Amino acid sequence: MGVDSGKALSQNPCLHTTSLDSIHSIITFLESKGIHQKDLGRIFGMCPKILTSDIKTELNPVFNFLSYDLRVPDQHYRKVINKCPRLLISSVRDQLKPALFYLQRLGFRSLHALAYQDPVLLVSSVEKTLIPKLDFLVSIGFSRADAVGMVLRCPGLFTFSIENNFKPKFEYFAKEMEGSLEELKEFPQYFAFSLEKRIKPRNIAALEKRVKLPLPLMLKTTDEEFEELTRQGCG
Repeated sequence: MGVDSGKALSQNPCLHTTSLDSIHSIITFLESKGIHQKDLGRIFGMCPKILTSDIKTELNPVFNFLSYDLRVPDQHYRKVINKCPRLLISSVRDQLKPALFYLQRLGFRSLHALAYQDPVLLVSSVEKTLIPKLDFLVSIGFSRADAVGMVLRCPGLFTFSIENNFKPKFEYFAKEMEGSLEELKEFPQYFAFSLEKRIKPRNIAALEKRVKLPLPLMLKTTDEEFEELTRQGCG
């Protein structure tokens, strides 16, 4: 199946004592849920713990969660699992349902979007990942309502590291770009762009041309479009 056995064993030592019959049962179960044979190498490679999971108490509840809580039709299980294999090693009671409840309370209304676009949010710890990201946005000056609005518009904010993403990018934005919180509120996608490869070079180029561009224009445009904007002095 293309699984790195050494890596799998190091991440899941229980595989040393797992029978081939047990592994075959898990493969058969996943295939019965619509997962293709060609998907399994990647899925097991990312989450080797699946190979020693209990079908009745661990794997089956995840598919019940997809069906009853996220309203995912049987024929679409494969799409969701391929998007986020970690769903299969997440406790429904301790992780998936609490995360779904928290996200819905924040204002995430679309089950379709959570299932097919942002399932990684469901495997993120509410206490250790989701809440701290909101708290950081509040700590730099946003109201809680504005912070919530930002993550609703750009759910990817919940996946970014505070230390490696938010802090350095906000520091650069505030000090070097002299930007306002209102700009980030309107364009939270700023944090999705590379600081070294996109934000800094574009900002420096704009400064050299003495052009002030709105964040979306500065960051979302192609190199050719950006060069044309700075040449024309549009801002």
